[in-house]
Amino acid sequence: MTKDKTKICFVASADITVKFLLLSQLKLLKNNGYDVYVIYSGSKWKEEIEAEGIKVKNIRITRKISPFLDLVSLLKLFLYFKKEKFNAVFTFTPKPGLLGQIAAKMAGTPIICNTIFGFYFSKTTPFLKRRFYIIIEKIAGLCSDIIFFRNQEDFKTAEKEKIGKAALKIYIGDGIDILRFDPKRFSEGFREKKKKELGISPGKIVIGVVARLVKEKGYLELFEAFKKVVEKFPEALLLVAGSADLEKKDSIDINIIKNFGIENNVIFLGERTDIDEIYSLMDIFVLPSWREGFSHSIMEASAMSLPVIATDIRGCRGAVDDQKTGILVPPKNYQKLAEAIMYLLSDAEKAKEMGKNGRKKAEKEFDERLFFDKMEKEYKNFIGKIL
Repeated sequence: MTKDKTKICFVASADITVKFLLLSQLKLLKNNGYDVYVIYSGSKWKEEIEAEGIKVKNIRITRKISPFLDLVSLLKLFLYFKKEKFNAVFTFTPKPGLLGQIAAKMAGTPIICNTIFGFYFSKTTPFLKRRFYIIIEKIAGLCSDIIFFRNQEDFKTAEKEKIGKAALKIYIGDGIDILRFDPKRFSEGFREKKKKELGISPGKIVIGVVARLVKEKGYLELFEAFKKVVEKFPEALLLVAGSADLEKKDSIDINIIKNFGIENNVIFLGERTDIDEIYSLMDIFVLPSWREGFSHSIMEASAMSLPVIATDIRGCRGAVDDQKTGILVPPKNYQKLAEAIMYLLSDAEKAKEMGKNGRKKAEKEFDERLFFDKMEKEYKNFIGKIL
């Protein structure tokens, strides 16, 4: 079999995962001669992805546990894999990781690879819930030939819990386009025009967050903290870029900000494809999440020379050098979050220094070209086994 006939299929659940996290990898493999397919729920971004020469298949995979719907998804995946006879199947995020790998195993796919962006459990997860997720990951791991990990802490957890015991486990890291996320691309004139377009008044201090509108991203703590910030800095503005996630039971209604009395100091932008331009308007970036894999938004914000305030959790602390590129605060602690924001607002020189350090860290550690080189090497190593 020749390389240009090697068929590989990526499996994810959400369209935003494909668009914003996987598309660069899909394009890389396509440009290197592989026949690339992708499966995800819905049809959003379909034309744009297919324009890159990537074949798109819509198979719904719900994020909630639903025995009947999950069985239907498993059957559809199996039939599709059986029909297409892929040489390798790559799965991403927990639900597609479980159903996709089982279906690929049933279909006799030669190589099955799962990528762990972030486990759904941590040290603080209640015991029974933690054991449930570990069992799910172990079942998925029985089907894995290779498992990639985006952060070091999950890699160590998998070793300790014997997840994917027989699989080849590799910590591969992550990366972003630091050429796109570069503050030098945006002039003062551009920023002024963009602010006017979005209704941001001159003189506003902009604190930004980029995350889905769900509670686990720490929005309620952020709103509570921002209430205190506005009392001291009434010119402060919170700029929120993130899509609604109505499938999640902790989805947030934007009208909730009225409960905090900060509605005049918050702008919700929804899902954005111009997120690089949005970062250019910010003075400080905040991500008070409860759970992260390895935060792309932190990497992007650091590349844009923004000081970062994030929670001291797996997936954030690996991207932030505390007191150097940003500040780490305890999760679910709005008081410490407010203190960190006000500290940086009070010390512009310190904030600027952290931002500069963040750009240096991004150039050294977050450049996707380094990540792609490593990823391609690993892909070649095991895909070569089926050529």
